[in-house]
Amino acid sequence: MSTSTTASVSTHILDTSVGRPAEGVAVLLAARSGRGAEWQALGGSATDADGRCKDLPALPEGTTHVRLDFAVEPYFEKKQADAQQDAPANRDSGAVFFPEVAITFAVTPGEHYHVPLLLNPFGYSVYRGS
Repeated sequence: MSTSTTASVSTHILDTSVGRPAEGVAVLLAARSGRGAEWQALGGSATDADGRCKDLPALPEGTTHVRLDFAVEPYFEKKQADAQQDAPANRDSGAVFFPEVAITFAVTPGEHYHVPLLLNPFGYSVYRGS
C-alpha cells in the first residue's frame, strides 16, 4: 500500500509459452534512495498459483528506484523435468537461456507500481500495469 511518502510495488508472471501463470518463481525486492545510493535488499516472496506475489515487503520512505529480481531458472528446470517425464522422446538441451531476470525502475512517492513479467524460455517483456 502506498502512502503520500512511499510508493508500493506488486508483480505477477505470465508464462507466455503456455498461456498460464508462472507458479513458484522466487522474487526478491530491493530499493535505493537515489541513483548513487547502495541497493538495500528488502526481502522477497514467491509467485502463487495465479503467478502473483501478494506479500512483497513495503518500500521504505525515500525510495526512488526499485529492483525486482526474478529467479526463473528453477521454474524452467522444473517445467523441463515435468515435460521430459510426460514425453521422454521430446528432450531439450536442458540449458536455461535466462536464469534470472532483473527489472529496475524509478518510483514516485504516493504511486503504486504493478510490474507484470511476460516470460517464455527465450525472451521476456515487462511493462507498468495497473
